[in-house]
Amino acid sequence: MSTDETRFANKVFMAGALPLMKTIATDVPELAKKFAGVNAVYQVSALVEDQPKEAVHFIVENGEWSVKLGEYQGENKIDGELEFSSMEKMNAFMKGDMMKLPKMKIKSFPKFVKFMMVLLKMSALLNIPEPPENDEETSVLLCKLYFYLLSSGISQLNKLGHPAIHEWALKSPDRCYQWEVIGHPECTAYIRVKAGKSRAGRGAYKRAKPFFNMKFDCPTSALKILLGTGDMFQMTADQQLIMEGGPEFGVQIGDYMMVVGDLAK
Repeated sequence: MSTDETRFANKVFMAGALPLMKTIATDVPELAKKFAGVNAVYQVSALVEDQPKEAVHFIVENGEWSVKLGEYQGENKIDGELEFSSMEKMNAFMKGDMMKLPKMKIKSFPKFVKFMMVLLKMSALLNIPEPPENDEETSVLLCKLYFYLLSSGISQLNKLGHPAIHEWALKSPDRCYQWEVIGHPECTAYIRVKAGKSRAGRGAYKRAKPFFNMKFDCPTSALKILLGTGDMFQMTADQQLIMEGGPEFGVQIGDYMMVVGDLAK
């Protein structure tokens, strides 16, 4: 029987991390070229005892990616699937344990290779230990990936019933929490919370001013916080980190960012 910690970590990977492959396949030029004109179906899944397997699938149509949670039920055959025998083994693999290899179901080897190139690129990016030097393109992409992961991860953990996060969401009126990098509108994500419900979004929240906004003066500053290499207090004093909203809410959302980060480690 899987523990709650296993379920929570698996949800972060299924619904938070793996969907980032769409962003990587779109934003990394050499990968985008490989998918030009490609039509394919991919899936990553984990078997769950006495239950439908957990899965996320990707549909690529003429090079354009879409991501759906759950098993693929369409008419086309899956071109490549990574099927783990348990959530525990999938979690271990996603955390870097290459001994926990999945079963590989391959219909089209050339298409499967393209998929694996994106997965390996994601792994390489999310394991960068410090902000890249003199590489703004990679820094911007990393910020997008982490903002998307955090917003989706917090929202999905709420939906799965994570005790601290779900209790926070239950008590919350209609509020939006946002992350952004000044001068890079593409590096923006948010989570909207109301009475136990939550929804993650990419881009700026446009219906109202965010209740709390964590802003960074540049991608490098954002990554120093996200990767844990910067001093939050000094960066706040230097206006590299700007928290618009009550500081107590900054601490609160910061705690849930750490929950997602710890589950993904």
